[in-house]
Amino acid sequence: MKVLHLDQNHPALAEGLAQLGFENHMDYNSSKTAIEAKIQDYQGLIIRSRFPLDATFLQKATQLKFIGRVGAGLENIDLSVAKKMGITCFNAPEGNRNAVGEHALGLLLSLFNKLHTAHVEVQSGLWQREANRGLEIEGKTIGLIGYGNMGKAFAKVLRGFDCEVLFYDIKENIADENATQVDLQTLQENVDVLSLHTPLTELTEKMVNAEFISRFKKNFWLINTARGKSVVTKDLVEALKSGKILGAGLDVLEFEKSSFEDFFTQKNLPAEFNYLTKAKNVILTPHIAGWTQESNYKLAKTIVDKVAAHFSNEV
Repeated sequence: MKVLHLDQNHPALAEGLAQLGFENHMDYNSSKTAIEAKIQDYQGLIIRSRFPLDATFLQKATQLKFIGRVGAGLENIDLSVAKKMGITCFNAPEGNRNAVGEHALGLLLSLFNKLHTAHVEVQSGLWQREANRGLEIEGKTIGLIGYGNMGKAFAKVLRGFDCEVLFYDIKENIADENATQVDLQTLQENVDVLSLHTPLTELTEKMVNAEFISRFKKNFWLINTARGKSVVTKDLVEALKSGKILGAGLDVLEFEKSSFEDFFTQKNLPAEFNYLTKAKNVILTPHIAGWTQESNYKLAKTIVDKVAAHFSNEV
């Protein structure tokens, strides 16, 4: 069977598929239209986020057996059409969950200790100790929304900080030794920090809006390493200005393109984005929470393992 790779990934992915007997073909540059014209020749497809696989595209993939998404989310695939066509879709949240957990912790530590602003000040010749007095995670209540691979990874790295970790998830009875499951109201009444670990769905798109923010009893810090479109940036900026949100660490932005690969091609960037780039209590990173040297390999290995398990079960 032939597999088409639309994005560059760790060599272990193609090597692993070849060992399973697949013939690898690479096309990292052709347009979506050009890929559609030849997709009927392939039984496997490997993607990251280059373009969405909508119904039109999938209906032309008449021989496709599987799609491997080298990442956590599957929102760029029309899963209902894929299911009807008998196409199995694999993602790989196991491959970059540790990276995301560590990055979320890094954002929180940087915000609490003003590392990002203090560094720039020292570079500029300023030595402001009192202005950069920080906070400790110990004794704080950290709230997570979403307790899948990413949420669990963040809770795990928080274990050594002697803080309380609460989480809300639509799935019931999934608590473990690292976090306590609560309802959303309880979470909003208690947390000092809110961290998002949800996929982009109808439930989570624009989830963090003005009404949602107003329900928090305390002023709080926000960490988002999940999906940018889960946060209404205009409402976030207003909450930052009012002090309801004390600071934000954002690895993802509402304005990102669906490919997650580009952002600054826009000539007129939104005013809300310009505010975030200048705010001292905001840290922005370019969607790199799961983007480590180690996760690059682990993502590839996860997809290979899932393809291998799927086809061995079919035999």
